[in-house]
Amino acid sequence: MRNGGENRGRLLLVILIVSSLFLITLDLRGVNVLDGLRSGTQTALSPFQRAGNVVLTPVKNFVNDITNLGRTRNQIEDLRKQNQKLREQLISRKNQDGEIEQLKSILDLAGTARFKVVSAKVISQGSSLAFTRTITIDAGSGNGIKKNMTVISGNGLVGVVKEVFTNSAVVMLATDPAFKVGVRIAGTQQIGILAGSGSSSANLQLLDNQTTIKVGDILLARGSINAQPFVPGVPVGQVTSVSNAAGAVTQSATVKYFADFGGLGVVSVVVKAPKADPRDSLVPAKPVPTPIPTVTVFVTPTPSASPSGN
Repeated sequence: MRNGGENRGRLLLVILIVSSLFLITLDLRGVNVLDGLRSGTQTALSPFQRAGNVVLTPVKNFVNDITNLGRTRNQIEDLRKQNQKLREQLISRKNQDGEIEQLKSILDLAGTARFKVVSAKVISQGSSLAFTRTITIDAGSGNGIKKNMTVISGNGLVGVVKEVFTNSAVVMLATDPAFKVGVRIAGTQQIGILAGSGSSSANLQLLDNQTTIKVGDILLARGSINAQPFVPGVPVGQVTSVSNAAGAVTQSATVKYFADFGGLGVVSVVVKAPKADPRDSLVPAKPVPTPIPTVTVFVTPTPSASPSGN
């Protein structure tokens, strides 16, 4: 039995070898028997392949998502950091542009008056032990700044230096209730005392009751002895309302400062005043109104029909 089984195995092997040689020979001679077998096999297996793809595709996608998850998170984090950096650069650029514009206006004002100034950035805004309205600037005695020097912006008077350190100084703003400056009305010799009120407006007391003051008058700093604490001619503010109480010894008025105290980024300290008083040369120019074009429409009457003759 064992020999019979081995003989059958050998016979089957021989048949398979002969058959293979026969099919190979036919294929080499151009008979497409193998192609037919391949095609049939592919046709028979294609439904199974499609089913396998349908089942395995979600699994492949899931595996790819898990593989790329860490990489995607890193990319998102990198993009977030880049976006934050660009936003900070944009804000910084806007601040720099604003400071450059403020500095230009200050230099224009100082150049017209021939003031020698030291410009500085505002590094903090708040109050000190002695004053309620102050700013701190990043220039001090090392830059030639001393106490009781006038501080200006491009719009006019900001305040006066009260404390000085090597690389910084504290400026009392004109809005401080303890602030007082002698002023005069532009174009006249009428003088008064302007006092801070804690806001963007100040209170004016004229020293002469015979003086007439009106809304819209421009006030300039009158100046102090040796130009300290105030140099003459600096624009201060404009009268917004006048109070003429019956029996009052002096006239009073409310004045709005020219300086924008909430937007101070750069200021300048006047370290040397000119020999000559600039007088009214620093009075702000009045804005020129933009002309509005007008169109006049002329209506031409429609001629009436001529009456028919009889």
